[in-house]
Amino acid sequence: MGHRAVVLGKVAEEVLSVERGHPVRVAVDGCSAAGKTTLADELGGVLRGRTEREVIRVGLDYFKRAPELRTTYPIESPESYYYEVYDNEAIRARLLEPLGPGGDRSYTTALREANAVTVVDAPVRTASPQAIVIVDGCFLQRPELDDCWDLRLYVHVSFETVLHRGAQRDAAWMDSPEAAAHRYRTRYIPGERLYVNEISPATHADLLIDNEDPSTPVLTRAE
Repeated sequence: MGHRAVVLGKVAEEVLSVERGHPVRVAVDGCSAAGKTTLADELGGVLRGRTEREVIRVGLDYFKRAPELRTTYPIESPESYYYEVYDNEAIRARLLEPLGPGGDRSYTTALREANAVTVVDAPVRTASPQAIVIVDGCFLQRPELDDCWDLRLYVHVSFETVLHRGAQRDAAWMDSPEAAAHRYRTRYIPGERLYVNEISPATHADLLIDNEDPSTPVLTRAE
């Protein structure tokens, strides 16, 4: 068994140790290109191999606010990215609160495509009482959402790594690697610095994964 598989197994044990009278809501938090989605997908696979409980995967990139509703700041600014991109009210009302204490366990996994323009007609489903819900995204420990999590995992990489990975990844849909890097330098990374400085998510989380080298992630319990 490889090192990454061992770490994922330990995280799965932590998830399965959480006992609630409702579905367990797991946050996989971190900056852009930290490896959150891949890790959350793999964690879901490990959990499905270890338990018969329902495992639900949700990505918060499908809960963005429509661009025309982001009016407080210039839309390409770091402030707009941090404060306005995600529809936190809908995330609470359509996903996290129904799965929490006193909720009816009805939820949806998407409101819009990741481009935030195209509306998604996602069905409303009902989670089983013992379900595990793994949610990945940026800014998950903001005050608007923080009280809705039963376990918080923060995936850490340096901002230099965010720039390198993110520019490589996003060059596929932007004009060039240089254009992608410019967006990271001027919008994403400054916006994520606002989050890190305001919330200190790495120390506020329950578990911390250093994912600088995805083949050898390091798991610690945050203090």
